[in-house]
Amino acid sequence: MQIDLTGRSAIISGSTAGIGYAIASGLAHAGASVTLTGRQQSRVDEAVASLRRELPDSRVQGVAADLGTREGCDTLIRAVPDTDILINNVGVFAPQDFFETDDDTWEQFFQVNVMSGVRLSRHYARGMKERNWGRIQFLSSESALNIPSEMVHYGMTKSAVQSVSRGLAKVLAGTNVTVNAILPGPTRSEGVVEMLRKSAEEQGSTLEEVEANFVRQTRPSSIIQRIATTEEVANMSVYAASEQASATTGAALRVEGGIVDTMA
Repeated sequence: MQIDLTGRSAIISGSTAGIGYAIASGLAHAGASVTLTGRQQSRVDEAVASLRRELPDSRVQGVAADLGTREGCDTLIRAVPDTDILINNVGVFAPQDFFETDDDTWEQFFQVNVMSGVRLSRHYARGMKERNWGRIQFLSSESALNIPSEMVHYGMTKSAVQSVSRGLAKVLAGTNVTVNAILPGPTRSEGVVEMLRKSAEEQGSTLEEVEANFVRQTRPSSIIQRIATTEEVANMSVYAASEQASATTGAALRVEGGIVDTMA
């Protein structure tokens, strides 16, 4: 299969590192022009420069905006009014005791993880519908199905984006605009590695030991028995953005190594 996205444009929210950057790289390698986003201009500039070094002929730009706010989404929309492919990847996560998680934290997670995708999709889906072609993806998680007791507030948001994804696919029924949710499991992103590194320091262990124990202890049902790479998640996203994925919509596309113990 040869995926060719030449002539298509893509916006990837939260793409200065981790899964978002890997998806941007994958889409650029397939020929799409990409817009990277992040909250800090310096991080955006670094990511754009990195992708240009990686792929000198790529068409890449960056927009700095806090997409967890209405104003930030408006900033991105003004800078890039239309796109063919929208990857709603931006998100935050952090383990926190349920009884210690206050209202402000719940609201922050909802605004960043859910409403960013709602606001951007509400705008960009209109143009896709008019042009009768588009791809929208929401980065959910296996935590949407296996709500983690240490991150109930996070799991809630990932269940929510999966619901939005399925519902929006129905809204766009009969068009050539597809909407899907991507469900990664534990992935070697910048945020996860930093979390594991802190645990390693606290335990006096190596990062490799903590990573292996993390899978065994917190995701024992994993079939691959390891943390996935960001590129492995990006591969699913690039396929779902392709012409070849035209009949894949309203789906929850799992890249979680078999953690969710169901065949459905």
